[in-house]
Amino acid sequence: MPVFAQQEKIPLGIYVHVPFCRSKCQYCDFYSLGGSREKGLIESYLEAVCLHIKEAGALAPGYQVDTVYFGGGTPSFLGADGLVQILNAVRRRFSVSGNGEITFEANPDSVTEKLLKRLRAEGFNRISLGVQSDDDGLLKKLGRPHSYRQAVQAVELARKVGFHNLSLDLMYGLPGQSLTAWEETLEHVLELSPEHMSCYGLKVEEGTPLWQYKDAVNLPDDDAQADMYLSAVRILKEHGYAQYEISNFARRGLRSRHNLKYWTGGEYLGFGPAASSDFGGKRFTIAPDIYKYMDGVKHGGPILSECQEVPARERAGEYLMLRLRTSEGIDGETYMRQYLLPFAPLEELLQQYQAQGLATLEGGRWRLTPRGFLMSNSILVELLEVQEHTAPLAKRR
Repeated sequence: MPVFAQQEKIPLGIYVHVPFCRSKCQYCDFYSLGGSREKGLIESYLEAVCLHIKEAGALAPGYQVDTVYFGGGTPSFLGADGLVQILNAVRRRFSVSGNGEITFEANPDSVTEKLLKRLRAEGFNRISLGVQSDDDGLLKKLGRPHSYRQAVQAVELARKVGFHNLSLDLMYGLPGQSLTAWEETLEHVLELSPEHMSCYGLKVEEGTPLWQYKDAVNLPDDDAQADMYLSAVRILKEHGYAQYEISNFARRGLRSRHNLKYWTGGEYLGFGPAASSDFGGKRFTIAPDIYKYMDGVKHGGPILSECQEVPARERAGEYLMLRLRTSEGIDGETYMRQYLLPFAPLEELLQQYQAQGLATLEGGRWRLTPRGFLMSNSILVELLEVQEHTAPLAKRR
């Protein structure tokens, strides 16, 4: 009898947006509902998300889920039962890898031993913990609902119940923060020995509470933030954390597999209000409105705020924008083969950045240096402008 090779399934990421949190942080511009809510809202949300997952599973027979990421909001606010309910819905409707990465975000104040023990037993294997600072005064200014001691306790509990992949989030450029204070914070938090670190500069977004009084809180200027960023790159490298994306650092083999999908062009499906997807050649985003989402899922109404097929040239632009955020960088041969566009005009510009210490060429791949990452927005604008004016290569026969 002939033996047929089994077709390998396409990797797929699942993102679930949980729009609930205890309170809204002063700087947060993500879609979330802080504070009090009407009775039954969480239960209605869970019902809608699980129904949405059930319907979507039929669209992905040739895929295997290898990452599931619960973001927010504060996913741990759902409690173990809610998170497990959603994960089980994914497992029922999708083929899920036995060694998949299953992450949930949490605030230190929402973590208990009972919660962590249950989630670990149900297959969750990675936590992203929003520490942000070791200074309780700064945490209060940011509207964070926890203390640094609670963050330490959360890490200890996670280790106790068997989590071996822990990511900690920190922010720099905070009100009144000096370079020395930031470096001391980083050294202090590294004593917790996380496997992964994410370090973000504070951005004051219009429409957030912090925006209203930004001029009164002594925020570090752009140069000060740049110095803090470069010091983080140096200190984390000294402690064994390799930078693999502008804001992300990991020990060997412990990069965020889910987030890498966003930066390397992998496919992913999003569930919950404000969640985005890139699947089957289309990019689509759910409207940031929990009531519209629940009603649309349950009654077959519209839930999307955006849906488009992505043209090849736009994909080429995304290749530049996203890959140059990472330590992997871009490869000219791959670029020309996939997008049928010339790489030489881009390489001429990259050589100029190289002369300025902003880019480097290693093993045939162009990468931005840490200083180049700082200027990545302006660099990418120039590269995309050059790309826009290049004529396609002739198709090979």
